[in-house]
Amino acid sequence: MSGDGPPLLVTGLPRSGTSWAGKMLAASGRLVYVNEPLNPEHPPGRCPGVLNASVTHRFQYICPDDEEPWLAAFSRTVALRYGHLAELRRNRRPRDLARMAKYGTAFRLGRLLRRRALLDDPFALFSAAWFSRRLGCRVVIMVRDPVAFVGSWQRLGWTVYFHELLEQPLLVRDHPCVEELRPLVGSQDRIAKAAALWRVARRVTADLAADPGIRVVGYEALASAPLEGFRDLYAWCGLPWTPRAAHRVGAACRAPAAAPASGFAWNGLSRTAFRPMDSRAALSSYRERLTPDEVSRIRELTSAPV
Repeated sequence: MSGDGPPLLVTGLPRSGTSWAGKMLAASGRLVYVNEPLNPEHPPGRCPGVLNASVTHRFQYICPDDEEPWLAAFSRTVALRYGHLAELRRNRRPRDLARMAKYGTAFRLGRLLRRRALLDDPFALFSAAWFSRRLGCRVVIMVRDPVAFVGSWQRLGWTVYFHELLEQPLLVRDHPCVEELRPLVGSQDRIAKAAALWRVARRVTADLAADPGIRVVGYEALASAPLEGFRDLYAWCGLPWTPRAAHRVGAACRAPAAAPASGFAWNGLSRTAFRPMDSRAALSSYRERLTPDEVSRIRELTSAPV
């Protein structure tokens, strides 16, 4: 525990609104935002100053059976202890040095001002129970409508390589539904793969929801009424809902709709995907990305009971 309460983790599948939710919680002014320490790509991941542990897979699974390196590393992260020497040994490009200055300063000031760590990391989804039980995190899991989720992945040309999940035996042991992904290994059907990932993640999330330290939040409900939704989420996270926080959240969620981007882009030294938006207008954007037949197919692929 750091600051005046437990650390926070915002997770959920990529493109489920984790960056948006994380940034809106950080608008409280009581948190230090840490972006995707478990991302295997650098940046934003592979920064030992932030997390001094070796990430080997997307959706790296962490549980008590293999927690030794992770518990030590994440304990330092949530305590806002930045490892300058570890970072310099690995990353020394100008942008890396700028990130080190940013995070090093934010961590130091966070400790002095008794702020709490907020980890925004979609790759922590399958390990959410470990973050809750072993690190004492309050965990927010974002869940998005499957058509909107798959539509976002289609627009960006993303796919998922299921071997990265299936090659983690402890993950398969603790979440047997991951085995359902095996028939799609090597498939070129991006819609079927994204829909399968959504289904498996939703089943895992349904199990995780029994943990009192985990709260599942629907992206659509939050986007439809952001001020009311975030006020409630602030209370659950132990954050004060001040006029300043309300103004920041309101301004960020009522921004004019930007022109559609040609692809995914990270923003700023924190390498976050968040951009101010009209959250209500964003709810129907999938209609521009998918044909009616594709929408029907996704609904069919994801309609079985969780």
